[in-house]
Amino acid sequence: MRELKVVGLDVDGKHIVCEADGSSEKFILRSDERLRAAVRGDRSGSSQTRSDVEVPNVLRPKEIQARIRAGASVEQVAASAGVDVERVERFAHPVLLERSRAAELATAAHPVLADGPSVLTLLETVTTALIARGLNPDATNWDAWRNEDGRWTVQLAWQAGKSDLQAHFRFTPGAHGGTVTAFDDAACELIDPNFARPLRPVAPVADLATEEPAPEEAPAPQATAPESQPEPPAEPKPARARKGKPPVPAWEDVLLGVRSSGQR
Repeated sequence: MRELKVVGLDVDGKHIVCEADGSSEKFILRSDERLRAAVRGDRSGSSQTRSDVEVPNVLRPKEIQARIRAGASVEQVAASAGVDVERVERFAHPVLLERSRAAELATAAHPVLADGPSVLTLLETVTTALIARGLNPDATNWDAWRNEDGRWTVQLAWQAGKSDLQAHFRFTPGAHGGTVTAFDDAACELIDPNFARPLRPVAPVADLATEEPAPEEAPAPQATAPESQPEPPAEPKPARARKGKPPVPAWEDVLLGVRSSGQR
């Protein structure tokens, strides 16, 4: 092993510059938790990685409850932290009850339509819409979680055929049960007063032609006209003789009284 000596800190302040004895070759050493633990003489701490040191901070009860309240599941929190599910469940249980209660209260709220809040509750509206579409309203699952702004998002999940569908609403507690507002297209269609309209309209499929085309008939033979004898060439017509124009007398003949024939 070659021995290194500390020269100083790097310009970023996060690395230690070392130099080998008897050589100008330099090395950079990262100043992390393991190095600090080794300097302190903490053997148990020197064998831990950086992620292991930060795990107790990530798994604080308030942090676990905040993640669960924001919509994460117990399994998701346990997997991201690398701990057992049982440890997360101890702190997640009261928050899961809070989410379930919020979803129950949201079903008693009134959907906000274009002309104001509906008389029917969200549960009554959704039940009517699903029945009108031939679906089972009891085969649904309600959930809720709180956003960063403190408002609740409510999720309705159901199955139509082999498709798993979801609709999301924004729940605002208040008088007479509060109100819910559609957050996506699926939620808008569920609270639409036109309950009979399908959620996913399908265009009709054009009918395919099943009849085979009739075979083309051969054209009927046409009767050929007998060959005509060539006509003899027409005889040329005799040219018409042009009538001669009377000669025009000269000017001196007119003065002397001479006729055109040369007689006086």
